[in-house]
Amino acid sequence: MVDVLKLKAKIVEKGFTVSSLAYAIGIDQSTLYRRFADQGKSFTIGEIGQIVTVLELTEQEVREIFFVQNVA
Repeated sequence: MVDVLKLKAKIVEKGFTVSSLAYAIGIDQSTLYRRFADQGKSFTIGEIGQIVTVLELTEQEVREIFFVQNVA
């Protein structure tokens, strides 16, 4: 599961909007909104790679955002 709140915070921190990030990674903004709505479960590896590159995320940020585990 993706930590969507952290990802959205990074998007804003890096000066993007969801729409501008979608454009930068080459997908429709409605697709990106759907990815957020399902807690990032449907992100492709390619999309994640592009987000990491565009937002210039560190390895630590990648782990914190894209490799979240829910422990009940």
